[in-house]
Amino acid sequence: MFCPYCRNPDSRVIDSRTADDGAAIRRRRSCPGCGRRFTTQETVILMVSKRSGVTEPFNREKITNGVRRACQGRPVTEDQLAILAQRVEEAIRARGCAEVPSHDVGLAILGPLRELDEVAYLRFASVYRSFESLADFEAEIATLRAARAGTWPDGAGSRDGAGPRTGDGPSARPDDHQDRPAATAAAGLAVPGPGPGTGPGSDDGPRTPDQARPGLRASAR
Repeated sequence: MFCPYCRNPDSRVIDSRTADDGAAIRRRRSCPGCGRRFTTQETVILMVSKRSGVTEPFNREKITNGVRRACQGRPVTEDQLAILAQRVEEAIRARGCAEVPSHDVGLAILGPLRELDEVAYLRFASVYRSFESLADFEAEIATLRAARAGTWPDGAGSRDGAGPRTGDGPSARPDDHQDRPAATAAAGLAVPGPGPGTGPGSDDGPRTPDQARPGLRASAR
């Protein structure tokens, strides 16, 4: 590495220590030409591919700047923004991929931002997901409310990987996965019985469970 002061192509490492929770290494170097010292930082390069096909190195500062605009006027500190950006980077690097789509970076932002501030989350999601009407905001707000209650509304779900709908939500009904005639018969209600009397044009009305199965009733007697 060239010395930033005299452009000497040689330098000597005199100290090394980890940084960014082990994601980088800082080295203190000394130039044998001019005797001055400088610090370098080594890190694994993570590339981000854009929709246009262009790739560029991952930049945590871009995440902080984008989220900062969404958090304008909200009680969010710079330290919280820095922690959010670090969480996003850690989540992306944990995948073990050398290159990730920019869309995945946006998805990784949504989860931590929703936990940080819901208003800022709505602002960011409205731009990232291209909301076009109030209905889009209403649907997202309904999803946030359902997430607080631990349920998901009909047709909704976590679009950012927060989790599936739980079984006690409004769309989960006990008879959804049951045989409806069997469930009705078990409740003692009238059900259409099998046989010729149930075809089109038949004058026979609905039968009770006992009437629908006369053979079994006779054998029971």
